[in-house]
Amino acid sequence: MKKITIAGLALGFAVALAATAHAQVMFGVAGPITGPNAATGAQMKNGVEQAAKDINAAGGIMGKKITVEIGDDVSDPKQGVSVANKFAGDGVKFVIGHYNSGVTIPASEVYQENGILEITPASTNPTVTERKMWNIFRVCGRDDQQGAVAGAYILKHFKGKRIAIVHDKTTYGKGLADETMKTINKGGMKQVLYEGVNTGEKDYSALVSKIKQSRADLVYWGGLYTEGGLIVRQMRDQGVTAPLMGGDGITSDEFAAVGGPGVVGTLMTYGPDPRNRPEAKKVVEEFRSNKFEPEAYTLYSYAGVQIIKQAAEVAKSLDPKKVAAKMHSGMKFKTVLGDISYDKKGDITKLDYVMYIWKKKPDGKITYVECPGSDCSKVK
Repeated sequence: MKKITIAGLALGFAVALAATAHAQVMFGVAGPITGPNAATGAQMKNGVEQAAKDINAAGGIMGKKITVEIGDDVSDPKQGVSVANKFAGDGVKFVIGHYNSGVTIPASEVYQENGILEITPASTNPTVTERKMWNIFRVCGRDDQQGAVAGAYILKHFKGKRIAIVHDKTTYGKGLADETMKTINKGGMKQVLYEGVNTGEKDYSALVSKIKQSRADLVYWGGLYTEGGLIVRQMRDQGVTAPLMGGDGITSDEFAAVGGPGVVGTLMTYGPDPRNRPEAKKVVEEFRSNKFEPEAYTLYSYAGVQIIKQAAEVAKSLDPKKVAAKMHSGMKFKTVLGDISYDKKGDITKLDYVMYIWKKKPDGKITYVECPGSDCSKVK
């Protein structure tokens, strides 16, 4: 009798576990949780986890609760592929990630092979969505758009000036620098310096010497906030006063922490700050009550989860291919970033870049502020 009871209990426990698993939908969030870009990884992780918490509190997706698995790619393409394979093995159906374009591109191929839908909150290289893949989307813009905005600003405000272009040799950094250079070249301007540096370096004195010799009036940086901050700091140490201009890769207060006071005056392209949107007010307050400032890609990651939920409910399915079909249909999604819809490639259908300038606020904090009408000369 005892054996039968134990067997019955074991069977009941197995059935309960199966029912629990059936009542869940697995999301993965993949990005640089550790390493030099960990600040962005924290934004992505917090954004997805908060979205899952809020959606679960409202009943989940079609009655199923979201569970979140974290994958740390350390901004490394090989590690990104490992994360993707682990997600596939663990049964993840939807991924918010990755951060770096050079990681997203190879990882997305693993996701496609395994029937997983991916939304990147931050990967802006055009190649991400130019491969005719059913499963890849982004909530940010593209570097051919971002470079055009940056280049147009240079043509208008630095016409006749000397422009140095520097990049970090990555898919994102070089791609963005090249798109910006293409725009100014078409406008009749020629850069006085074009230089690539390695990520992870600490000493950029040789680069700064070249910038100094070029007598650049503006240094355009295609890369991320850690190297960008070090370059600005070392430029100022060597007496180079030319402002830096960068893209969304420097959108983190860590840029000022690394670069110091010399980052004041840095120009930057990034989407309209979602923290200022009325749709995001309640969520932003929730983050701040938990002592986390939802800057940069926090709300972009949150929006990715919102989009998947709405698409699944309209599709009446959690099959990633059916969800993707709804996303490609032109449907409008209500998110903390405002209304979002997609084209057939998986790109958003609105231009997502404006100009910012880094400045010191009255409380002494150095951070980025949006320029009215994208004219940073109007910022006091």
